[in-house]
Amino acid sequence: MANYGMALDYKNCINCKACEVACKEENGVQLGADKHRIWVGVKEIEGLWPNLSIASSTFEPSQCQQCENAPCQEVCPTQATHYTKDGVVMVDADKCILCSYCMEACPYDARYVKEDTMTVDKCTFCSDTRLLRGETTTACQATCPTKVRTFGDLDDPNSEISILLAHREHRTLKTHLGTKPKLFYLI
Repeated sequence: MANYGMALDYKNCINCKACEVACKEENGVQLGADKHRIWVGVKEIEGLWPNLSIASSTFEPSQCQQCENAPCQEVCPTQATHYTKDGVVMVDADKCILCSYCMEACPYDARYVKEDTMTVDKCTFCSDTRLLRGETTTACQATCPTKVRTFGDLDDPNSEISILLAHREHRTLKTHLGTKPKLFYLI
């Protein structure tokens, strides 16, 4: 049993969209669909007038944060949103009634309605596709030309992600909410 997480060296992101295309292809999501599964946000200006500056990194990849305390899971009335044995937050399409409570509860805006099934969907760290087939990484990591993403088992001290997080400063988004995201932004 693993405890999967991902580290993003977001300052290396060049917004080539290779991660988005690979993810959409892997998961049968229409190309061009905005903020479906994973996306790259653009951060253009920082500060308040008159002290404005261009952000040191203008691109910020994002996706489901795979929270240990996922608000989306807590509000799901049918338990469609659930944790796998590896701690991945998943959606069981057969149980989803499209009430959209999970979409409202997600503080990271990481959920969307999948048009072909009319259910809510999100990033799964490829646990239902690539990992199930015995591959060891996600589609988005495998395709990134600048090595922004590092995926692996947070409980394995010898995994690439554990070593990276032990030696690099990192942050999570919206820490004050207590969701305990497993998506780490390297500083």
